[in-house]
Amino acid sequence: MTILPRPEIEDLYGCYHGGLHYEEIKGIGIAPEDVIDFSANYNLLGPPVQMKAALENVAIDCYPDSEATELRQCLALKLAVLPENILVGNGSVELIRFIAQTYFSPGDLVLLIEPTFGEYEIASRIAGCHLVKQQLREEEGFKLRVEQMVEMIERYHPKGIFICNPNNPTGQYLTRDELEAILDAGKNSLLTLDEAYISFVDDAWSSLNMIRSGNVIVLRTMTKDYALAGLRLGCAIAEPEVISILRRVRPPWNVNVVAQRAGVIALENDEYLERSKRSFHEAKSFLIGALSGIGLPPFPSQTNFLLVKVGDARRFRLALLRRGIAIRDCSSFGMPQYVRIAVGTLPNCQKLVTVIREIMGKSDDSRLQGKDNSLN
Repeated sequence: MTILPRPEIEDLYGCYHGGLHYEEIKGIGIAPEDVIDFSANYNLLGPPVQMKAALENVAIDCYPDSEATELRQCLALKLAVLPENILVGNGSVELIRFIAQTYFSPGDLVLLIEPTFGEYEIASRIAGCHLVKQQLREEEGFKLRVEQMVEMIERYHPKGIFICNPNNPTGQYLTRDELEAILDAGKNSLLTLDEAYISFVDDAWSSLNMIRSGNVIVLRTMTKDYALAGLRLGCAIAEPEVISILRRVRPPWNVNVVAQRAGVIALENDEYLERSKRSFHEAKSFLIGALSGIGLPPFPSQTNFLLVKVGDARRFRLALLRRGIAIRDCSSFGMPQYVRIAVGTLPNCQKLVTVIREIMGKSDDSRLQGKDNSLN
């Protein structure tokens, strides 16, 4: 007889993410290196040029530093906090699961917004939590209704609250006043504020002073900023007492030596992010204008990806993939009519628009609205 898992795990399904799905690409007959990837929201300019040479002499024959001491010191200097305020993780997803494992018990209530990053729900379900969700509305531009969230906090008294700011996949960014209203209502809740895309926001405000309340954990990632998706690197920022507790559930050597060294190198390249922002703004402006010009206006976004209503997202995505372009089908967010497009280099964005025009030129309006079985 097969041993059964816990009930919370038996009905659990994995979370779909952006990035290339290699088995699918192989089935289509396309080499991964021939695909232009707009499906993942990291810096599509690639990592700093100094990265490759600097990593050649990393010693891989010894265990990594479990405390990631040098990287934490560099992050502390960059973020103007203490090293004791920082826990480094193998990407933000690992840290999200640490938080749920550490603070949530079966039966606890966790408040989420929807649509948002799916790993908050996965981590909460693994911990056996019950979920309460605030549904964002298309007719309101998928903006968070802060008053409603405050009411839900006061009604349900959740043990945990996850907020992605700016939100994935909608690109909406909450103000300081809005976050403070939520934090004020949730004094007895653990607020995890995921700022994976904060580096791409113009005039972003700093939330780091909020950790002083003792019930706020801010997540940052270097995967998005510095194009280190293959290395997995993120950090949690909180009061030292919170970090100390999270360390109890962290496995030893959770961040490998290559990732730790890459993080230090990346933080030494301040001009890289500024250069990336200039390139990103030019490409984003082009993409918004070009998509709007062909009848696919993106929703307003304050970060490095765009949400676009296309009709049948699955078919639209597949039509592009067959032509060597990868975008994100938002069906897994509960949005089967939407795709998410990361902003890449200007030449690649121009190629994307050209391919979309080709698809639309071969398809009448009914097909784009999902009323036919395929996009040619």
